[in-house]
Parts: sequence; C-alpha cells; structure tokens
Amino acid sequence: MAYPDLQVDWLKCFVAVVDTGSLSAAAPEVHRSQSAVSMQLKKLESALGCQLLLRGPRQHQLTLEGQKLLGYARRMLELHAETQSAFHGQKLTGRIRVGVPDDYAAKYMTPVLKRFAPQHGSVEVELCCEQSSALIPRVEKGELDLALVSRDRPGQGTRLFSEPLVWVGSPQFEIWRRDPLPIAVYESISIANRNAISSLTAQGRRYRVVYNSSSLAGQIAAVESGLAVAVLTQCSTPGHLEVLGSEHSLGPLGPMDVAAYRSPASRDSEAVSRFFELLVKTLKVPAKS
Repeated sequence: MAYPDLQVDWLKCFVAVVDTGSLSAAAPEVHRSQSAVSMQLKKLESALGCQLLLRGPRQHQLTLEGQKLLGYARRMLELHAETQSAFHGQKLTGRIRVGVPDDYAAKYMTPVLKRFAPQHGSVEVELCCEQSSALIPRVEKGELDLALVSRDRPGQGTRLFSEPLVWVGSPQFEIWRRDPLPIAVYESISIANRNAISSLTAQGRRYRVVYNSSSLAGQIAAVESGLAVAVLTQCSTPGHLEVLGSEHSLGPLGPMDVAAYRSPASRDSEAVSRFFELLVKTLKVPAKS
C-alpha cells in the first residue's frame, strides 16, 4: 500500500506550532499566514491518518501520535537543513558559550535552542547556568559569548521583556505569619534579594535571613520544607507553591528587566551573531506605545 509523502513544509509548520504553542505565533516563524499554517497541519494529519495536536483557545498540545512524530520531524528537518547548506551555502561552525540563570533556562532558553540546533548542527553550544550577578561579569571578561540576564542597570545589553517577581510560600506552612519573617535569599548582590529587602523595609516589616543559596533548587527546597518564604521569578515558581501578596502582609515587588547581553570579544563570530539574533527575535516583547 502506498502512503502519501510527508512534505517538508508540513513538518516545518508542525514543529513551529509545537515550539511556539499556537498557530498565530508559528505563522511568522514559517513566513505564512495563520490560515496557511492551519491548512498545512490538516494536510499532515490527513497524510498520517491521525490527529497530532489538540487545539486549545490559547495553547496547542501534542497528542500521543504528535509526540511520536515530533522526534522524526526534527531529525528530518535537520537533515534537510544540512542538505541545503551543503549545496547552497557555507556550513556554520564554531562554538558558542551561552549563560542563563536557572530561572530562565527551561521557559526562555529551551525554545531558542530548539530552533537553532536543527539548522546549525555543526555548531557546538556550551551552556552555563548561574545567577545573573555571576554571568554579567563573565560576559564582560569574554569568558562567555552571550547571556540571558536580569540586568542590573539600564542600557545593559538588549532589553527583551520584564519578568515579574513574586513572594512564595508553602501552603502547608503559614510562615508568613511569623515575626520576624523568615526569608530565604540568594547572594547579597542578587537583584531579587535587593527587591525583597527593599519591599520589607518599605513596609516596616521585620525579617531575618534563615537560608542562603545561590541556586533555584535550594530556594525552592527552603520554601517546600517550611523553613522560609522566598522571592522567585514568576516563570520559575512551581505550581504547588503559594504565591503570597498583600493579604499575607507582604508588599509589592518590582519586575526585573531581562536582556540579551553579548561580549564585545564575540563580535567577529558568525555563529554567535546568528544565535544572538535568534534569541532576540524569539524573546523580545515589543515596547508599548
């Protein structure tokens, strides 16, 4: 029995929707209209005889068959890109040293890596996970080519978006009722730490530092165990922890500016330039007029 061939354009649209989460977000990635992307997905599903995505009001999710196809689709597109490069252009090579805080790795860096790797399989990406306060000087020294950071001063790098900070606690413990308030903090120069202390000071609330860790996992462990409350980025807050606010006598926290910060020493690297451009294109939120 002959089966329909799977077109590259169908697979590109499928992977784009998976990586961006919706038809509207995928459309500019593949340079098509939203309706055209929808039509390509329907053709792919018809050719395979199964549903690949569950259409939600905001997010598209993979079915079991969609999960099965995704790995094959990425490999096919990677081979297609290699073939095109072999005949129509010089293959991009080199090494990119990228820094990212634990908070931002999964939600923000993963989508960028998913798009970059299939097209540039000959480029080695070295990922370093540290706090922004440690990454920024490493970029300035040229030890890292670029980093996704919470910037500590205006004009530092290319601003991408604002990330909210939130107070978090365990719903199993009412730590927020204690006086002085037990808090878990990152290192003293951390932006999140400074925001937490400023907020407590502004409202005249007494506190004491009972836990200190430079890792996100350490902060979460302190909260889960009922040792303290902590300030985390909204994107990294686990669903099983409780977000605290004014009803818990905790004041507001200012958001953090997130930026792509590149080392001047990497300006001559085409590989770093391509990655930087993709990082900005993927994550930059347009400024409100």
